[in-house]
Amino acid sequence: MTLARDYDREAAQVGDRRYNYDFDAITRRYMMRAFTPFMLPGRALELGCYMGESTEWLMGSYADLTVVEAAPSLVEAARARLGDGPRFICSTFEELTLEEEFDTIFLINTLEHLDDPVLVLRKIRRWLSPKGRLFILVPNANAPSRQIAVKMGLITHNSAVTPAEAANGHCNTFSFDTLEQATRDAGFTVFQRGGLIFKALANYQFDAALAAGIITDAYVEGCYQLGTQYPDLTASIYVVCERGAE
Repeated sequence: MTLARDYDREAAQVGDRRYNYDFDAITRRYMMRAFTPFMLPGRALELGCYMGESTEWLMGSYADLTVVEAAPSLVEAARARLGDGPRFICSTFEELTLEEEFDTIFLINTLEHLDDPVLVLRKIRRWLSPKGRLFILVPNANAPSRQIAVKMGLITHNSAVTPAEAANGHCNTFSFDTLEQATRDAGFTVFQRGGLIFKALANYQFDAALAAGIITDAYVEGCYQLGTQYPDLTASIYVVCERGAE
């Protein structure tokens, strides 16, 4: 029997390091740049919002935005940040029932939190309009920073879920092969794929280098450009999916 998860507790588990880093804000900025050319107009659905950072960006593109989040504390925080613009639903994806379809659906740093990603992706496919697109962004198991951690003996293998990640609700760590397999198993076709920011440093190291002035905006831009050349070696990877044949 699977024990019920306490999503508020997971949201509050920051351990000895932060969960949301300055580097995360940089990644979101480049995510917007990568996603925008492929986004469709119409109704949008965001599954998992954390504190509403990505939601705030999506509000600028979608007047009709529905947001689903399992942790009541995060729904409250996002509402306080954003006001009454989006429609918020507090529910797990597994228990969620939606009658309407959406033209664009976003899973931003959320798929790795799911107990059964394929089960949820199959539900999402039913919520996507026939010509709609699903955007998935996840941390990359093959990021150089993780591969270095393996060589240092800090984690056992690239796709390991560390104790700190597990405390924050991570159940999986994806690379392109496992991410695309999950979408295929759910019936999706990958329309576009890519990676965001070549990354040899852990998030807290990246933040320290930014604070010290060692890393500049030009350096970060260079890491982004290099990541488009070597997407398997980036901080985060993404796929843009379509429903595929019935």
